[in-house]
Amino acid sequence: MKTTARHPARKKSETRSFAEEAAVPARAQPRSLPAFEIDRMAAEPYYAQLAAHLEAGVHEGLYGPGERLPSESELCTRFDLSRATVRQTLQTLEARGVVQRIAGRGAFVAPGGMVQGWMIQGRQGFLETALGHGHLDVTTRVLHSGRAILSEMICGLLEIPEGSEGFELVRVRALRGIPALYSINYSPPDVIGVLEQGDAVLQGRSSLSALLGESGYALQGAHRSIVAVSAPRNIASRLDVRTGSPLLRVRSVSWRRDGKRFDVYEAWVRSDLIPLEVDVSAI
Repeated sequence: MKTTARHPARKKSETRSFAEEAAVPARAQPRSLPAFEIDRMAAEPYYAQLAAHLEAGVHEGLYGPGERLPSESELCTRFDLSRATVRQTLQTLEARGVVQRIAGRGAFVAPGGMVQGWMIQGRQGFLETALGHGHLDVTTRVLHSGRAILSEMICGLLEIPEGSEGFELVRVRALRGIPALYSINYSPPDVIGVLEQGDAVLQGRSSLSALLGESGYALQGAHRSIVAVSAPRNIASRLDVRTGSPLLRVRSVSWRRDGKRFDVYEAWVRSDLIPLEVDVSAI
């Protein structure tokens, strides 16, 4: 008896014409990662190490704009990390503008792929710099505002008598919902009235720098210092990091054209989210 070989019938969903096959775009596969291992003995958190590694890959051209990074499960397996840690890594990269996350699809390199931070020597405050870079999802939460007796150090920086009453403004800034900067502004007695009338600033809806500039306290100059510090417990809780995590502390004293000092601030910055930028030009 003669038998005829038969090929298994293809499912309807598997049957495509040549034209249909040509019309289906090739699925972009994430490129393999270069050699890198998490340093389990380092003080730097695991998520920050992985975020720095992936961001370096973006800047070095390993991942181009629009390309998908390895999935959460792939990163968990490759680096032996928990899903929560990998998710925090991707949240950090998204907050910095390196990637865009799409639910159900993954994380993709953002157009441009370059992080822009806080221009620390400029006249603008953090909010104005962030908005100028296109970060429209910056939010401000005011934790405290009101009159207070200023410390000896702050009085000295403002060049006012020790024990003077001033104004304190305590805020947390977030990028895409992730706390990134904790700050305290101290103002001298003659600025109290300006701030007490600045409802939009006290509600976190407007810029303190803009309010001061409109009220006769336009910035003429400032001295700013930057120091690497470990996060104290109270600030760590506000920035959603572990106590002792590395932060940058910025201290600034501002004055107007007549030399009068009108603002001192201290800001604790998560530099994994907000790089501090400085421009240099030839004299």
